[in-house]
Amino acid sequence: MEFRWIKSGQRQTLGRSGAPSQGEGQVLPGLPSGRNPEAIVVFGGWAVGPEVFQRLTGAQDVIFASDYRDLEAELPDLTGYERVSLLAWSFGVSAYAHWQQGRKDPFHRKVAVNGSLTPVSRTRGVPPVAMAKTTETLSQSAYQLFLARVFGAGRPETVIDVEARRAELQAVARRGDAPVVDFDKIWISRSDKIFPAANLNRAWAGSNVQEIDAPHAPFDRFSSWEELLS
Repeated sequence: MEFRWIKSGQRQTLGRSGAPSQGEGQVLPGLPSGRNPEAIVVFGGWAVGPEVFQRLTGAQDVIFASDYRDLEAELPDLTGYERVSLLAWSFGVSAYAHWQQGRKDPFHRKVAVNGSLTPVSRTRGVPPVAMAKTTETLSQSAYQLFLARVFGAGRPETVIDVEARRAELQAVARRGDAPVVDFDKIWISRSDKIFPAANLNRAWAGSNVQEIDAPHAPFDRFSSWEELLS
């Protein structure tokens, strides 16, 4: 696992040194100079980089978490911010909940997008059959098909470390259900082909759910971070 700044005065990487296929860099702990009043920590989805969020506008500093083969990385000191918000997407929802256990909660608000605390579940997560097939048959070509399902359309070819991403899926499945975490808002895409919308509605029954006409990655439906988080 690693945390890295994707929007700030500096580019930093915090976590496993050199291991992830995305976001490799120097370990530079601490806050960026000239920081904004708010920081957003994004727990991203499996094998999709921070580029999916690049169209979102706002003055916030943004940290991106990825590579859930382990959950050992620590956030930098964010106490200088007036507000720290969490956005967890897809498998990032359960990864965050597992990561948070035993740590001090730094977040003033939490929003989940198209993910659940039961990441592999026939009724409340990714169906086990689909998870097993994705893991067992993962290849470069299979990954491109996965991206088409995530975005609802074909995507430019993106090269991944197949064995590293397979190990990440295995770690997600092995970790299992996450501890209960209260989210302030849940976004559910009606056209999600990764986490079925019916499963997510069951998983978040009684929570503050808002549905949206979008695929698993719905972020092109929003113009700003605040719109997504409010």
